[in-house]
Amino acid sequence: MMLPRLRKEVAEANISLARFGLVTLTWGNVSGIDRERGLMVIKPSGVPYDHLKPGDMVVVDLKGKIAEGRLKPSSDTPTHIELYRNFARIGGITHTHSIYATVFAQAQKEMPCFGTTHADHFHGAVPVTRLLTEVEVLNEYERNTGRVIVERMAGIDPMSIPAIFVAGHAPFCWGKSAADSVINSMALERVAEMALGMYRVNPEARPLAEYILDKHFGRKHGPHASYGQKKR
Repeated sequence: MMLPRLRKEVAEANISLARFGLVTLTWGNVSGIDRERGLMVIKPSGVPYDHLKPGDMVVVDLKGKIAEGRLKPSSDTPTHIELYRNFARIGGITHTHSIYATVFAQAQKEMPCFGTTHADHFHGAVPVTRLLTEVEVLNEYERNTGRVIVERMAGIDPMSIPAIFVAGHAPFCWGKSAADSVINSMALERVAEMALGMYRVNPEARPLAEYILDKHFGRKHGPHASYGQKKR
């Protein structure tokens, strides 16, 4: 079996979507990539999370050809491929239709940073794409979904803001690994819940001051991060 370690990681990451309450039915998927071999491992389409095993994962190359797997890969596979091809430092991608984050996507609104919880994970507003055109939907819809994400992320470091709302659709998150992308997806959902609650309490609230945003993001990320324990 090809890429047994990555298959196991991706299977566990997909199972964790259900455990963390990020998916309903089969509305979501996680992938991971082996950069050296140019191969991606992704969830099979429509398979319930509690039935997933490492051997069920599908190995696909970055041209979309199945390298190994007895099941059909996720319908979102072309979107994942487009992101891997354009964001060279990411190692995993998570797509969900989690409730609060999807509200922002369907409202076609970016999510400003209103507090330090947001700043701990995302160095600024979480952006939203434009709507796909009719032609983009009718021709290579899933690949064009990836393209509008890449288009919107132009000039933004994908490792500093590892999430986006696809307008009218749902969020995509990414990270250093499949597991890391799930963590970012979970963080996005909780921060979106807080933001929507905050709008009810104070509809006129302003984004967090930039110096506080920078301080909190810097404590967890980058060369001078101080959060957590040193790796041995």
